[in-house]
Amino acid sequence: MKKIILAICVLVTGLFVGCGSDSKDKVSNQVVIYSPNADDEVNALIPPFEKATGIKVILQSMGTGDCLARIDAEKENPQADINWGAVNLPVYKTHPDLWEKYVSPNEKNLPDQFKSYNGYFTNYKLSGSGALLLNKDVLESLGLTVDDIKGYKDLLRPELKGKIAMGDPTASSSAFAELTNMLLVMGNQPYSEDSWNYVNDFIKQLNGNIISSSSQIYRATADGEYAVGVSYEDPCISLIQNGATNLEVVYPEEGAVWLPAGVAIVKDAPNKENAQKFIDFLISDEGQKILATTTIRPANTNMPNANKYLKPFSEIKQAYEDIEYCADNKNEIQDKWTKLLINQ
Repeated sequence: MKKIILAICVLVTGLFVGCGSDSKDKVSNQVVIYSPNADDEVNALIPPFEKATGIKVILQSMGTGDCLARIDAEKENPQADINWGAVNLPVYKTHPDLWEKYVSPNEKNLPDQFKSYNGYFTNYKLSGSGALLLNKDVLESLGLTVDDIKGYKDLLRPELKGKIAMGDPTASSSAFAELTNMLLVMGNQPYSEDSWNYVNDFIKQLNGNIISSSSQIYRATADGEYAVGVSYEDPCISLIQNGATNLEVVYPEEGAVWLPAGVAIVKDAPNKENAQKFIDFLISDEGQKILATTTIRPANTNMPNANKYLKPFSEIKQAYEDIEYCADNKNEIQDKWTKLLINQ
């Protein structure tokens, strides 16, 4: 009788071990990603990654703030493996305890200025923060043309008062990037009082209109609510690529910034090895070539853009932000913006 009971126990134990092994294999064949990235980027990169690795991507799309809030709320029991697109230096410095250190062997493909800051996030694309989306029809109704808007100084034209869409730099990462682009190029010295004098005049032009959603900036401009959307390159170019003939993108003649955008592995990620493979793929030659066909510029600047709607860097005056300064002084910059806004 004891032998029969022992045999049953061994059989049952074996069944549980087998089930555990199957479950582990299933988990190890996937990677869970939280991301605010647009459909074009997601749809371009996920299928070739899955094909190349056999790893299934479980994508949960949400806003940047939601990505960070969920990862922070789940840090005692992480559910995600990757933060894809909602991390950069300011985010890292605000949430340094949420990420795993990993430096991909493919970092060698990136220019020195875009290599990882400290190993806790990887720069894989460049986001153009200085992009002015112009609605030709609205400009015409104001007696202006696209040739009248060459840069930031032209946003102070009296005809544009109340007709400029701008986000909230205290709530939107893209609006903060737009603000720091202005502060970099609109004074005698970067981030100087001269620059803030321009920002003060620019705030007056907004006539109290501050838009909470970054996507609403380019959508409302495309719909004719505004003449100019102070936006970022990717979604603006996407609108034109998708057939919007009444829109044009102007890069400020004073200088436009492209900031690196990152990807990071969540601390204690359940599928850490698969997360590493995802990062490897993003900055591989294959991943960067795929990005170059979209409305996004790859971090590997040696990779030529293959999208005809993107103006080559050689035709744009580029400016280079002091990324660490802006990260270290983010709260002070946001507070000064708020004070200027209140005092209008």
